[in-house]
Amino acid sequence: MRQETFPLSQKELQRVSVISACIKGDMACARAAGLLCLSVRQIKRLKKRMREDGEAALAHANRGRPSPRRLPDAVRTKIVQLARGTYAGFNDHHLCEKLVEREGFSLSRETLRRLLRNNGLGSPRKRRAPAHRHRRMRSARVGELVQLDGSPHDWLAGRGPQLTALGMQDDATGKILAAQFFSSETTFGYLCLLNRCSAATACRSLFTVITAASSSATTTAGPSRNNSLENASPPNFGRALEQLGVTFIAANSPQAKGRVERLWGVLQDRLCSELRLAGAHDLDSANAVLRKFIADYNRRFARQPREMASAWRPAPDNLERICCFLHERTVSNDNVVQWEGRRFQIPQQARRFSFAGAKVHIYQALDGRVSLYYGETRLEHAAIPGG
Repeated sequence: MRQETFPLSQKELQRVSVISACIKGDMACARAAGLLCLSVRQIKRLKKRMREDGEAALAHANRGRPSPRRLPDAVRTKIVQLARGTYAGFNDHHLCEKLVEREGFSLSRETLRRLLRNNGLGSPRKRRAPAHRHRRMRSARVGELVQLDGSPHDWLAGRGPQLTALGMQDDATGKILAAQFFSSETTFGYLCLLNRCSAATACRSLFTVITAASSSATTTAGPSRNNSLENASPPNFGRALEQLGVTFIAANSPQAKGRVERLWGVLQDRLCSELRLAGAHDLDSANAVLRKFIADYNRRFARQPREMASAWRPAPDNLERICCFLHERTVSNDNVVQWEGRRFQIPQQARRFSFAGAKVHIYQALDGRVSLYYGETRLEHAAIPGG
């Protein structure tokens, strides 16, 4: 039995929730295996470990330990040099054969593939396996799968600016969880949607969110530069989902997010007519009509899930620090933080006499407010006039 104390990751906390439901008899092992992408036998092993040692038993025993089968760094460097030199242009399978037969290395093709990709070496041969599609059943519980997408469209039919609608739809019920018009598809819009959904339901998704491929979200309008799904570095929306314990699945085709695609078809018919009837001509008036439309849509078209148990979990207390833009900066010698042409003076704090050289995090809320944190400590600061 483990004696040390350590925090569980979000993935491990998800396992705790699911395995606990199995132990209580609220969920079958087969259902839990499907949700956690594990075998039924592994689910039974986890149930036994949790009964005997508690929640800590679900933490991976090798956390923080390097793999004993990891190739030495010298060998990895030599393989990369050979792939770029002597064996340049060889496909992964062919290269693996030559490294084993001629160079005397012992490694699998998958190990070689990961090593090459991590060093920026792609395969010279491009193939696409034939696709086989089949109808997917709705998720069983509310909140188990949420589809997220954006739809740029002439929603106002020429009466106003071009708008983009962003929406979140529950897969189990077809209910619109949140939707809003924005001037373009940006990370700012997606964060607003995520924050609104979490605050309105006092919950967050326990399992997965499936969204459109981020290639369409390339604009940067909003409260911060570099705020699109592609351009944000690190991706603020991806970071928010990770902190919420939500699995992100990027849809690489319209068919992979067919339910929300069909939703846009309905909205581009019914909602456009409602907008015309209400005389909406700008962003604010369009959003006012949309709010009323969502309630009517859910009343007419939402359906009951197959299982009444909900997959939501309580939202965290620090939701404002999750659904925001996060930036890291180093404090200058005069205890000033510079960010996007703005400067913030950090006075002497109780924790430290000086923060010169320290790395601090800048949290930019969706309403534009800025907070400075050193670790988990919020810092007092003052904006310096005139930049």
